[in-house]
Amino acid sequence: MAERPIPGAGAVGSRLDALIRASKTPGIQYVVVKPERIAFEYAGGRADIAARRPMNVATTMMAYSMTKIITAVAVLQLVEAGAVRLDSPADSYLESLPYGSEVTVRQLLAHTSGVPHPIPLSWVHPAERHDAFDERAALAAVLRKHPKLSFPPGTRYRYSNIGYWLLGQIVERVSGEGFSSYVAERVLRPLGITSAEVGFAVPDQRNHAQGYLEKYSFLNLVKGFLIDRALIGEYQANWLHIHDHYLNGAAFGGLLGTARGFGKFLQDQLRPRSRLFSNTTRRLLYTPQHIRNGKAIPVTLGWHIGAMGGTRYYYKEGGGGGFHCLMRLYPASGVGTVVMTNATGFNVAGFLDEADPHFLAATAPPVGTGRSNTPGH
Repeated sequence: MAERPIPGAGAVGSRLDALIRASKTPGIQYVVVKPERIAFEYAGGRADIAARRPMNVATTMMAYSMTKIITAVAVLQLVEAGAVRLDSPADSYLESLPYGSEVTVRQLLAHTSGVPHPIPLSWVHPAERHDAFDERAALAAVLRKHPKLSFPPGTRYRYSNIGYWLLGQIVERVSGEGFSSYVAERVLRPLGITSAEVGFAVPDQRNHAQGYLEKYSFLNLVKGFLIDRALIGEYQANWLHIHDHYLNGAAFGGLLGTARGFGKFLQDQLRPRSRLFSNTTRRLLYTPQHIRNGKAIPVTLGWHIGAMGGTRYYYKEGGGGGFHCLMRLYPASGVGTVVMTNATGFNVAGFLDEADPHFLAATAPPVGTGRSNTPGH
């Protein structure tokens, strides 16, 4: 039996067309997934303004901090294997940490460790230097520059890129594999996600989007203080081109890919059984965390927690020099969504707030199916 068209899907497509015409972003991908299929998919605009190359569903873009949820999955796989303990000190797996033995793996995952959070926009390097780049030396330099905790571990919530960089090093040390290799083999491959869909290197330069910064924006005014000048290109219409680059730390923001590729990860999380770990471990990925005084914080061991119209969702955003993206998981509706753009300042959260409701009501599980609000239950 053919599935009925989703009411409002046409309106979402029209809205996306309008955003492109209004130059809100050069290009955009948006995908809505259910456990076993793509419910809606859009790709439009330009992947490269100067070359007039169109954005398509296979065009890759930088994912930045959306990487962190994949890093969290890798750590939890090692927890399930008994190789890592959540409440063990991070320095029991790593040498030369300046933060003492109070910082635990759990606190790094939940951003309650007190590990500093300096602005990371300068932690990038040009693509042509990537093969010779020494990530461990770059991390060591950051740790020397930021050796003190911002607060006692477990007492506050504060986002930390350094914390997730350290988690990537834990994965390497415990598994004996490079972080990128571990993720490719243990997280992406089991889900049928190819290197052309999600990975740590541009798979095809001919179908990789160029990143852009809005000409009339505050970030453009201060770019010289925040972004490596070698990455700043020329103006193209109302956009400043940002040259191809990679992040210095793969685990805190190194992935790139397509909305469809990240959608495959969300599909796995919506299914009754994940291919990545047991349901017991998957519950850890969705359990809200607390600080030491018992106060709940809006994060799990990887996800951030949000709500829209009374509907809880889990999300991870990524943004940096030239790109902005966001993925959400709505377990109660059995829906996941991903938006990826090649514009630093595009309002990804505002777009999903506007577009996602069209698909939540139309695809909610029937009453009585027993679906839990948390994957793995």
